[in-house]
Amino acid sequence: ATSLSQQKPLSPQKNQSEEHLSQSNCSENLLDMSKNIVKRACNPRPFDEISTTFVYIQNELLPPETGPSNLIDPVHEYKLMANTENASEKDILKKFTEEVFRFAAACMNSRTNGTIHFGVGDKPQYEHGQIIGLELRSPDKYIDEFDKRLEEYFEENTNVAKTCIRPPKFIQVKCPDNINVDKWVIEVDVVPNYSETLEKLFYTVTVKEEGKKKCKTECLFIRSGARTINVLADKNPRSVQEKMKKVTDDVKSWALSRKSAEERDSESIGQSSQGQRLKQLITHGRDILENSLQFIVITNKCHVSQLEHLSFLKELKLFVILDFDPESQKNGTCSYYRKDRMANIHYPRLYNTADNISSIISKLNLFKQTSWVFCNGQVNETEPDMPFSDGEWLKKRATEVSEMISLICKPDIISKEKLVVMFLLHSAVNDISSPITETFCAIYQKLEGDDNMLCICKDLTVFEQWKHVVQTRCKVDITSKCIYELSLNEINCTIQKTREPQTSSVNRYLPSFGSSSVLLTKKDQAQMTVLEILAENECENTEIETMDSFMQFKNKTEEDFYRGGQVKWWNFYLSERPGSIPFIKRDKYEELHNLITPTEGYSSPCIIINLFHHPGCGGTTLAMHVLWNLRRKFRCAVLKNNSAQSSEIAVQVTQLLTYGKEEPSTYTPVLLLVDNWEDSLIVIILNCERSQFPSESSRKSRIDSVFITNKLSTKEQAFFQMKLKDLKGHHEKPETFYAFMIMTKDFSEKYIENLVCNILKDLDVSKREGQLLSFLALLNTYVHGSCMSLSLCEELVGIKNLWKQETLEEKMNPYSTLLISFNVEECGTYQAVRFLHQMIAENCLKVLISKHNLKLSEITTNLLHCNQLYKSGMGKDILIQSILSMLITRQRKEHGDDKDTLFSPLIEEMPLAESKEVLTLATKRFDKNATVPQALARHFYLKEKDFTSALQWAQDARQKEYNSYIADTLGQVYKSNLKFMYETEQKNELTPEDTSLHSFRETDQRTFLFSLKPRMKEIFEFFETYFTYLKPRSIERETAEDRNKRKVSEYFKKYVKLFCQSGEEKEMERASHYQWETLLCFLKNSTSLHSFRETEQRTAEFIPKLINHEKFLFSLKPRMKEIFEFFENYFTYLKPRSIERETAEDRNKRKVSEYFKKYVKIFCQSGEEKEMERASQPNLSLGQKLEDYRCYLEEKRANTFAGLLQCLTEKNGSQMELILKKWQFISENSKNCINQVNFILANIVLYCVKPRSPILKRFNELLHLLNVVLQEKGTYSEFTEAYYLAMLLLWPGKESNMVDTTLSKNICTYVTSTKKSFHRRFSHLFPAKSAIAHFYLGKSKELKRVIHKAKLDQVVDKEKHPNIHQLWQSGAIWREPEVHNLLQRVKGKTENGVIYVHYGGNLRIPVRPVYLGGLRSGCSMEEVSFFLGFTMGGPVAYDIKYTMDL
Repeated sequence: ATSLSQQKPLSPQKNQSEEHLSQSNCSENLLDMSKNIVKRACNPRPFDEISTTFVYIQNELLPPETGPSNLIDPVHEYKLMANTENASEKDILKKFTEEVFRFAAACMNSRTNGTIHFGVGDKPQYEHGQIIGLELRSPDKYIDEFDKRLEEYFEENTNVAKTCIRPPKFIQVKCPDNINVDKWVIEVDVVPNYSETLEKLFYTVTVKEEGKKKCKTECLFIRSGARTINVLADKNPRSVQEKMKKVTDDVKSWALSRKSAEERDSESIGQSSQGQRLKQLITHGRDILENSLQFIVITNKCHVSQLEHLSFLKELKLFVILDFDPESQKNGTCSYYRKDRMANIHYPRLYNTADNISSIISKLNLFKQTSWVFCNGQVNETEPDMPFSDGEWLKKRATEVSEMISLICKPDIISKEKLVVMFLLHSAVNDISSPITETFCAIYQKLEGDDNMLCICKDLTVFEQWKHVVQTRCKVDITSKCIYELSLNEINCTIQKTREPQTSSVNRYLPSFGSSSVLLTKKDQAQMTVLEILAENECENTEIETMDSFMQFKNKTEEDFYRGGQVKWWNFYLSERPGSIPFIKRDKYEELHNLITPTEGYSSPCIIINLFHHPGCGGTTLAMHVLWNLRRKFRCAVLKNNSAQSSEIAVQVTQLLTYGKEEPSTYTPVLLLVDNWEDSLIVIILNCERSQFPSESSRKSRIDSVFITNKLSTKEQAFFQMKLKDLKGHHEKPETFYAFMIMTKDFSEKYIENLVCNILKDLDVSKREGQLLSFLALLNTYVHGSCMSLSLCEELVGIKNLWKQETLEEKMNPYSTLLISFNVEECGTYQAVRFLHQMIAENCLKVLISKHNLKLSEITTNLLHCNQLYKSGMGKDILIQSILSMLITRQRKEHGDDKDTLFSPLIEEMPLAESKEVLTLATKRFDKNATVPQALARHFYLKEKDFTSALQWAQDARQKEYNSYIADTLGQVYKSNLKFMYETEQKNELTPEDTSLHSFRETDQRTFLFSLKPRMKEIFEFFETYFTYLKPRSIERETAEDRNKRKVSEYFKKYVKLFCQSGEEKEMERASHYQWETLLCFLKNSTSLHSFRETEQRTAEFIPKLINHEKFLFSLKPRMKEIFEFFENYFTYLKPRSIERETAEDRNKRKVSEYFKKYVKIFCQSGEEKEMERASQPNLSLGQKLEDYRCYLEEKRANTFAGLLQCLTEKNGSQMELILKKWQFISENSKNCINQVNFILANIVLYCVKPRSPILKRFNELLHLLNVVLQEKGTYSEFTEAYYLAMLLLWPGKESNMVDTTLSKNICTYVTSTKKSFHRRFSHLFPAKSAIAHFYLGKSKELKRVIHKAKLDQVVDKEKHPNIHQLWQSGAIWREPEVHNLLQRVKGKTENGVIYVHYGGNLRIPVRPVYLGGLRSGCSMEEVSFFLGFTMGGPVAYDIKYTMDL
């Protein structure tokens, strides 16, 4: 390699240890370090390919320069072109073209492919082949000079030269940390094809200027080893002649060799089988790419020009993408995918939690939405999410990525036969410790091999390096798993062609206003994870209908349904095709249809209709039939997951209701089908509810309802017979569609019994097949909807092959005719197996017991002993829940069962000894579960009267989990033991101590108690009202609540009996009025009773009796004050979560206000009394004056922080000024933290009520006072109010000088302290309450940006919105332009269900969504904007909008 000038190389600077280098100094530092850093080998750009994505990494080493070999593999020559600072541009370009054409002519004459590289170093300044890069001012000039000079050099051979010499290519050079350094490598390829060069010699002409003359020199260049030589350079003519003769002969030989080499290369290309290999690998050896396959994709940076060829990713079921491109969301694969598909942005740490697998799947929306995991952070992020170099990645991130892989590759998540791991490598991976290599090793280890792997490499070079790295690390040849000869476009088209024909419409539409339609995009549909949406064009214009396999698909769909599978929308669609018999319309269809579409319209925005049905009699099918026929009138959906949170369901139903709409008046109603769901939404809800007595349940229902039973009418029987005849014409054995036949036979027990006996006549229960059948029969009999995963069933019967050469249906034949497989989408997507019908399972169990001599306890014991059921695997959690339910869950009439039971039906049907053995065994199998020992404890004390054992197991349950139900069981053990002892005549041994209540009825105490009785009664009534108001959120809690109310009622009766004896009550009513006034005087002034004159006849007996209770009486006022302060905090800081409870809340608030007035009347001096006191004592002491001011504030309900917040709406400017003056005097003369905080708040409230008041303190003064309080209290106290003010006043803004920096930098600490202290004080009220936001963040500064709620009410157009309250309830307040003008919209980023606001540096403030469904499920890390509210529980976000949606 040569350079333009031979200057001394720059001496290397001191070795740099930092791994992160900024873009500005990256190039310079790396060059200076060139002799000290460790350099890695790399491969050159793929020969004769145009690749806009290929880059070189600075200081990596290209292979050594070579001579000709097989003529097809290119030779390489390196030129640095360095030290050009003093050279002219003309000289640089001339030198460039000379070197190019010199090398090109040599390759053309030698008939070898070749590449010359510019910007590559050589010794002594650099290592040989070291990539340095050139700074190019104008690449276009190199191309222009190349085109201009080519004809000068090659003259008559110009056309051939143009064909053989490729135009210059400019390859970008990057730093090792993937940052651009604005340097380039220039490369020129030479391809001397035989068809162009034949046996010609190619001379070149160089022109040199000597003065005014131009001298031409003819040259003939060839390759001699790794060098280029000029044959004509020899000065000896004879020697030149000899060399020319030899070269001429050599060229002829080289030409023939070139021709043969090209023919061999062409044959090898034509024999490639990479397309077939791709199909085999991606389909697991099947003919088509099935929709059931789940993909884990690992990828690195893809060039923008190649993104269009990644559309195949949008057609795969992407489970997780492990992306190592930090810029992917900005301009890479992630950005491309998320344009029209849903993907949640995650980091590896979200997978590394202590939560169980089901919780992680639910939390991250796995299987429902693609999880896009940035395994090496993202650009423009701070730690811990910033990109790392390879070395830093190994230290700081490798562990969490490895742990994430351990989780997602578990068989509990995805079974191996349904998993494809795809490595999508767009650029070379040449380091055995690179992040992608480490990821491969982790997956290889977890999956125990590469059976599930597919590696797509961009080209041969990427493949060879990848193969070498994997072979070095894992000692395995990955060649058979790699695709490297196909272009990304060919791969894209091959995969798309291989996929299974689509059974859903390409474009799905929803009905809209005025018979119009709106397009439901795949991305928006994916956001509604809990809803199965029925489009108005469902099943229309699908790909499957155009395929030859459609009839096979049609017959399979019908067969699955009539055998006992869940009805699909396709079943309704197929029944409407020409020549088909209409879907059977049940007798109750019209009744249900008319309830949903009443002619008189709807009386409420929330309509709930119950459909009660026997299990397996077609209730859900009837409901879905109605939805199908109403799909063009309503926006219909089925609730997929009953266990989803109500808030999440509400948000998604609202999204469906408002989709494509702007005006509420044009909303199309939503018809939602749910299955045994308790909560309600503002939609039409069709609730399918199983019941053993559907007619009775319907009769008792308080809402509109319909019922169907397992008894067909004559009309329905005729329809079924007609359908059976139709099925015989299209299916071979419709009589094996047993679920359909059961209904056709009108649920005949005799038919089912004969069917099961006939099929099970040769069953061997000792074999694996018999054991599996017994397990399924037991589960399906006692637990409705129970199932076992298909992979588990295959394992139980001995099927263990990945490629599924043997199926469960074949292995279980003929018993498989009683079973059906179906898809389950809870806690992952997998196939499961169950009996066709519950009645078949019940009869199968009867046959096993009666004819195969199996006992219920024996089958259950085998089930509990079978370790395979409890190992990791798909559906394990659901299976365990079913087994526990079978053992534990009791029957309840209120739940639609036929009777109430003490134990589960399974345990009830076993003999006493066997049930005890089963439960004891279950405690060993589920050794961490508390409900099993609880059930065993109940068994001992209820059935065996063994109270010692019962106590032991109850205490064991209590140690595992302590809740009210287990505590109740423990109490019942003691109670039952005492009752049993009493009933067995051992009651004489019970000698409880005499707890006579006589001492409570002595005269002195009667005097006091009865004097307070009317007031105590009022307080008790309030608590009773309030207790009634706090309604439980679930039916289970409501049942427990009713028990508690009954107990309270019993206690109250005892209280009345004890303290409210009628004779004595009348006696006390005749007490002297003077005595009562004396008591009031004491209560108001809190002075000693000894100061009253005992000589006064009217109080001579009364005062001594009160003195005995002086301590209690003295504490009565502060206690009552504390109670009222609590309720003031309660009503001010908290509000009901539901709108329905707000009316009751207001009623209770008014009632408390009435009691407070009575409290003031009894315990506080009136205005007249205060005047009299001032007249008698004109010179009040400071203490008396402070007390006087406090009493005034208490009377005005402005003596507490909560009371001052109420003044925002209850006081005018003049009143607040007086209140502020009182607080100023108190704060100046009694400097405790509470007074200071209340004084600060009083200033804020006055500013909100009267901004121009002259007595307001300056903002900086308030901050100073607040700082004093915070310094004294620290950050761990219960002083929520101080932290609240810190959060309100110190919230960062755009103005850097807005607040004191020392205070503002601690804002995160104060927010945390606010939340923690508030939680400690009020967490017991959270289930029914949420915190109120009294202030919002405005656009101004200082106190001007503190916007209170009343201000927002004032600015809204009253004529347009007369009902402001409704605006707040609906959330429409946030769309008002006046509100937008006042409030500041804050930007943040979601993470794990919380929004974080970033304000420079490491300031990262957590903000909670005000509504539970405010953020989308899935924990995607997204940029959002919102309005900020301040509550006592911390900052909250309103009107959250996702940036990507704007």
